[in-house]
Amino acid sequence: MFAVTASRFDEDNPLDGLALGERPDPDVPDGWTTVTVRAAALNHHDLWSLKGVGLAAERLPMVLGCDAAGVDEDGNEVIVHAVIGDPARGGGDETLDPKRTLLSELHPGTLAEKVAVPRRNLVPKPAELSFEEAACLPTAWLTAYRMLFTKSGVQPGGSVLVQGAGGGVATAAIALGAAAGFRVYATSRSAGKRERAAGLGATGVFESGARLPERVDAVIETVGEATWSHSLKSLRPGGRIVVSGATSGPLPPADLNRVFFLQLSVVGSTMGTRDELERLARFLVATGVRPPVDRVLPLARAAEGFAAMADGELFGKIVFTP
Repeated sequence: MFAVTASRFDEDNPLDGLALGERPDPDVPDGWTTVTVRAAALNHHDLWSLKGVGLAAERLPMVLGCDAAGVDEDGNEVIVHAVIGDPARGGGDETLDPKRTLLSELHPGTLAEKVAVPRRNLVPKPAELSFEEAACLPTAWLTAYRMLFTKSGVQPGGSVLVQGAGGGVATAAIALGAAAGFRVYATSRSAGKRERAAGLGATGVFESGARLPERVDAVIETVGEATWSHSLKSLRPGGRIVVSGATSGPLPPADLNRVFFLQLSVVGSTMGTRDELERLARFLVATGVRPPVDRVLPLARAAEGFAAMADGELFGKIVFTP
């Protein structure tokens, strides 16, 4: 099968480790099945893998990719849940399984013509969603869904700040929050991305670090060091930061005086459960919200998509079609 793989690690020039070409079909352990991929989406996780983050050198070459939608062995249209874990070990939540992993870390990923996954990781794809739209959901959109609706504690009519409009999780959070009736404020250094964030339903868009019209109930934080101080200052007393990434760095000043004096909460969030992915797909059908797709490329031109993500030249998801 044709696949996109990490062949080696290069922290400074990660794209130098990208390889495209024929690979063996995936092994199918007991209880697993294969999906013929119709569309697969790119994530920052794939760039980090090329830097050696979360992927051991002895597992190279590794097929990259967490997200896919396709057709299972019985001809059903499905979405692939990327978290490989046991809900029982996580107290009913596979994302809390200490042994959990994502596709492309321990097992070959989705940037290929076929992918093998546990049968429980298949979620029915609603007919209303295209394969390209459905492929956007399992990582960025599922992460945003869990941050907003499981972790933030914000009720409809509440307010959220989404830092870094344009990234996959941030884009999803703006669209999902607006559809749920939140007042959504979004920031970006790019005027073009601010304009597109407004088009997704943001109540207000601002330059990074700008003062907001009000202090918010929660902040959706994926940027890290560059926005952390602004995130803390933008919260109302008792508010909450939900953090799922730190693309600008993981070690911001904690500002503990502000945290304890205003009784702020910092909550970590990673991916989401299979059930949350199924609910997310139903939410999109019910609301009419669809993932913005920055571009669709054939898998053979995957290097172009990786380069665009590395340069930050995108708004929404990059999708590959085998």
